Amino acid sequence: MARRTTTTEELVPHPNARLTVHGRRLLIERVRSGPPVAHVADEMGISRATAYKWVRRWRTEGDTGLFDRPSRPRTTPHRTAPDVEEQVCTLRRERKLGPARIGPILGMPASTVHRVLTRHGLNRLSWMDRPTGQVIRRYERARPGELIHVDIKKLGNTPDGGGHRIMPRQQAGPNRQATTTARKGGSPVIGYSFIHTAIDDHSRLACSEVLTNERKETAATFWQRANAFFTKHGITVERVLTDNGSCYRSKLFSQTLAADGIIHKRTRPYRPQTNGKVERLNRTLLEEWAYVRPYASSAERTAALADFLHTYNHHRCHTALNGHPPISRINNAAGQYI
Repeated sequence: MARRTTTTEELVPHPNARLTVHGRRLLIERVRSGPPVAHVADEMGISRATAYKWVRRWRTEGDTGLFDRPSRPRTTPHRTAPDVEEQVCTLRRERKLGPARIGPILGMPASTVHRVLTRHGLNRLSWMDRPTGQVIRRYERARPGELIHVDIKKLGNTPDGGGHRIMPRQQAGPNRQATTTARKGGSPVIGYSFIHTAIDDHSRLACSEVLTNERKETAATFWQRANAFFTKHGITVERVLTDNGSCYRSKLFSQTLAADGIIHKRTRPYRPQTNGKVERLNRTLLEEWAYVRPYASSAERTAALADFLHTYNHHRCHTALNGHPPISRINNAAGQYI
């Protein structure tokens, strides 16, 4: 799905602008009532040139002329030739070279090469499929609830008193040995926790729970609570996307979704990119919750999850949402996500 584009009406003026679209309409109304343009400009604290500019636009284009226009020029006579841009893109895709190395090969400044790569979406190697060099196609659903990504992340428990992030590795050594013993059938001392997560494709609104296993019964009951969470926020779930884990292949999980009229989709094997939004959230959970600071126990780490999720949903800036938090796409009223 193509990325969302910004329309003329959505362009935001700078914070100190004297005239917004509403102010420009007010300017026109005052001019039409009789006073000279110069007098109205003085009353509104703007220059005569600015006032005349908007009056001229309104007389030429009507109400649509009062909106801001993109600053991009109509023509760019000095833009790099298309065949040269193609050579830049070819070197990027086939040899994975950066601007500093492509520039000398083609006799171009590195800054120009970077602008060409940015124009074609090749400026980040992480956006490309390494074997083929093709840009990975990003998609986003049009409305909340249209698609929910669900996944499970396995996470080692923290022993009481903390692991090697708190205590010396020599002291934490027995904890690792206890985990190995548990794997071989011994008495489980540390073990693992399983982070069940659901995230809305459009808004990125997310919920997660730390559970003891990844069995089908656990996955099904987690989804029931997750569905209630989305319903509480006014989201009606239409489809759920999971990987091919055994709990998601079970009839119990599919029947749990079908009971609420929800369609269950699974990714192709070995294609985690399809479920990439929840995969990215799993990474964020590790970086900003699980490993952001040392925890004295697994219980302390679990207790911190609720605060992180509130911050993530209501306050944390999301690059895919133009710097707004996920809740901004659920309730767009001013001030709801500040």
